[in-house]
Amino acid sequence: MTEEKTPIIVGVGQINDRPEIPAEGRSPIELMAAALRIAEKDAGQALLADADFLGIVQQISFREIRDAQGPLAAELGIAPATMLQTDGPNGDSPVMLLNEAANRVGAGECRIALVCGAEALRTAAARAAAQEPGRRVDATREAAARREPSYAQQYGLVAPVDVYPLYENALRASLGQSLAEAQDESGRIWSLFSEVAATNPHAWIRKGVSAAEVTTASESNRPIAFPYNKLMVANASVNQGAAFIVTSVAEARRRGIAEDRWIYIGNGAAAHEPNSPLQRDRYDHSASMAVSIRRTLTLNAVDPGDLDVVELYSCFPCIPKLARRLIDWPVDRPATVFGGLTFGGGPIGNYMGHAIASMTDRLRKTGGNGLLFANGGYATHNHSIVISSAPIPAASFPRSYDFQAEADAMRDDIPALARDHLGDATIESYTVLYRRDGSPKAGVVVARTPDNARTLAHVPPGDNDTLRRLVDPDADPVGAAGRIVASETLREWRFA
Repeated sequence: MTEEKTPIIVGVGQINDRPEIPAEGRSPIELMAAALRIAEKDAGQALLADADFLGIVQQISFREIRDAQGPLAAELGIAPATMLQTDGPNGDSPVMLLNEAANRVGAGECRIALVCGAEALRTAAARAAAQEPGRRVDATREAAARREPSYAQQYGLVAPVDVYPLYENALRASLGQSLAEAQDESGRIWSLFSEVAATNPHAWIRKGVSAAEVTTASESNRPIAFPYNKLMVANASVNQGAAFIVTSVAEARRRGIAEDRWIYIGNGAAAHEPNSPLQRDRYDHSASMAVSIRRTLTLNAVDPGDLDVVELYSCFPCIPKLARRLIDWPVDRPATVFGGLTFGGGPIGNYMGHAIASMTDRLRKTGGNGLLFANGGYATHNHSIVISSAPIPAASFPRSYDFQAEADAMRDDIPALARDHLGDATIESYTVLYRRDGSPKAGVVVARTPDNARTLAHVPPGDNDTLRRLVDPDADPVGAAGRIVASETLREWRFA
């Protein structure tokens, strides 16, 4: 591969915006522009004015900004020939844009590519509260509420935090772990995340916590959706921006960018699950995740043992748990370079922008290979890529990152959906959703009928016996038999 076709990262930038009065924080456009200017300074040469590609992760904190491309270009005073905003604010977006930038540089379609994203949900929430005192902003739930409620939403599966516990509880049962063992694994992984964040100047929460603090419910660590507490879920109440600049080795040489700034980009691989969480083949495995990670390593001729650092997407514990098993990553080794979405910060779709910037900083200092694995939606989107301090001989550009057909071929049959089933059933997975005061709001059971169709059932907050059994640390409900019965509103679950 020639130097003209070899893509590299040459500049990275990150910004946290924490004004004393949150409502006076910067907008996402201002945060993106600031991050890009920091990235240009990091590269050591003037690059923004000559950029011919601008990739933006869609933001949701300022709803009036539907399309950030024009406003951001105007803010920077630039006119890239190609501008691209992602279709959604999905967690895989920054890695997809990194892959796009590398391919476009490798194809000779652009010389300098800018990629950025930002959210200002802390400021958006403060402004909303000023207009409507007492209002709490949950951007994901509010976006879902503006759509016609789906079957899943009617039963409480509205936001990602409602869906990911289905994977957590199914995975625990599949591994034969007790609740204590599974929670201990989550606590150890998240405690290491907090330690990484504590030493990262770009992280939002820079305080280490123990595994026990992560897994123990308390006034400051309330239960959210069983078995997750607040310290186990993404922290979206942040004002953060991140950016990186991609060019070719040849262009970097022409512009005099120092080689100690260069980080080589490998090939990536992407695959996705069906959009509906109820159209998944299973909840203890993801074919698209497996294909994304394994194909990425194969494309770059990198073995798991060759990885020095990884970023395994960490919106909820089930995702890095699944991902680390695909590469045999030890539970006692940090699975992040940024700090995870709880502690580093969870700016909706742009977390991996911060991970890319932090991994670039890390590899510049220590050398080696890094794997970036991103996940988005409702355990839906998966995109992985390798970057390195040294050239990656197996990488070739442009190269397609679409491995959807391979993932689809690996997937088990998707069960039919029996929306109105009444009668016998067994639990496939489940969760219990909690109010802010820690009391149960409802239980959600995903069940299989006698003919193996999938259906949902509700557990009302007053059914204390059923709720207690769902969260019993000594009895795993997955596989338990019961019945689904009619009620005035939603069909309800009864244990046999």
